[in-house]
Amino acid sequence: MVREFKLPDVGEGLTEAEIVGWLVEVGETVSEDQPVAEVETDKAVVEVPSPVNGTVREILAEPGEMVPVGEVIITFDVEGEEAEPVESGESETAESAVEPVDEDGEAGAEAGNGSAESSAKGGRVFAAPSARRLARELDVDITTVAGSGPGGRVSEADVRAAAESGGASEEAEAAEGPKSAVRRADDVPESKLGSKSDGAAETTTSAPAGGPEPAGRERTLAAPATRKLAAEEGIDLNDVPTDEEHDGQAFVTPDHVQQYAAAQQAAQEADAQAVQQEARGAAAADTETTPEGEVERVPYRGIRRTIGKAMENSKYTAPHVTHHDTVVVDDLVETRARLKPKAEERGIKLTYMPFVIKAIVAALKEYPILNSQLNEADEEILVKHYHNIGIAVATDAGLMVPVVKDADEKDMLTIASDVNELASKARDRSISREEMQGGTFSITNFGAIGGEYATPIINHPETAILGLGELKQRPVVEDGEVVARWTIPISLTIDHRVIDGADAAQFANTMMEYLGNPELLLLE
Repeated sequence: MVREFKLPDVGEGLTEAEIVGWLVEVGETVSEDQPVAEVETDKAVVEVPSPVNGTVREILAEPGEMVPVGEVIITFDVEGEEAEPVESGESETAESAVEPVDEDGEAGAEAGNGSAESSAKGGRVFAAPSARRLARELDVDITTVAGSGPGGRVSEADVRAAAESGGASEEAEAAEGPKSAVRRADDVPESKLGSKSDGAAETTTSAPAGGPEPAGRERTLAAPATRKLAAEEGIDLNDVPTDEEHDGQAFVTPDHVQQYAAAQQAAQEADAQAVQQEARGAAAADTETTPEGEVERVPYRGIRRTIGKAMENSKYTAPHVTHHDTVVVDDLVETRARLKPKAEERGIKLTYMPFVIKAIVAALKEYPILNSQLNEADEEILVKHYHNIGIAVATDAGLMVPVVKDADEKDMLTIASDVNELASKARDRSISREEMQGGTFSITNFGAIGGEYATPIINHPETAILGLGELKQRPVVEDGEVVARWTIPISLTIDHRVIDGADAAQFANTMMEYLGNPELLLLE
């Protein structure tokens, strides 16, 4: 039975999305809710899960293609039903994303036929598309290659090493490759492992997309502190590999939890990087020669188009007015230099941004009209009593604005940690839509690149945005003398329908007072 799968609305009112890459190939067996594709919408890349248990029959959209919501993008032969033969060549799909390979033959079909090779290893391996291509070229069974990357990821170097050695036996792989953190199921009495479904009798540290293969036990013993740690990391203890037992039951320690969490994170980061590289290659610009000279045709879509439409909507909706000023921050520079080593001792990088955020929140509490939204349909202004501060982050794909939620309720180091994490996730495209929504006021730091003043465009439907110029020493007149002082130029853009120029100036003065005297932030 053939099951068609249409592109769902993975956003809010989404009408179309760009296929970034496929995580499966024709002939691969998938389970319900397993990610099969990555699509780009708004300012995030999201995974599209399979709706069924089955085998991929046909992939109907290419990476880089814009697909309307509701259009069929992939078909499946439903598991348990007789599948029609896969035509030769169909398994050669675009390899623009990292793909999990099932070693027991349930995935990773060879090009030119629809059958998958079986492996004696069991479990799964995880390989980049380039490694899988190289394996086919060198006639190496990738399911027998021990991965040396994060989470057991197979690299091109691993494939070449396997080809040069003439292939590795299962015993050699066990000796040279990443060690399993759990003994094989056939070495442990069934009573100690608990009941398992077919295909789950063995667990290893090799990983499908997202990290190590979960152990999948039904019961695990652990101390309360270990259970608390697992909850903080968002990990199911039954999935954590372990070779320790108490009273015949698997026993997990904090070290096991931390190692499992680290392996998952490393694999996810490696996957995100591979997806970005492959996606950029798939969307490469076309070059052509015109009578005037050579030009590039760069598709205006995805994140770039989303940013453009948002800027257009903001600029043509709200009358923008920008207030400029400069704040002397000698004390701020000294304070940050004094606190930076203390923050580093706690594993946190302390920049100037947390100080700016705290100063903005303090000023917004005095002038809340800048923390507002104009509801045009109901003809009312919504003045918000919570403070979610958006931070514009420059990425390879364009400008993203992750949001520090409830900044008024957080201390300096917590804000610093949030800013660092959100910026990192924005740059590697792992940030979620929810982490870029709900902002009440935004900051853009163009001074990090260079420049003093600008006219920032408001992040609609907010009503104000602060631009920061370059922090450096400039000449300042004090008591009739010209002296060098550390200064930050500011550019505050407001929606003049809601905010008066006087309110903008008073807000700026208050914020600058806090930045000029950072000890005042201790009172907030």
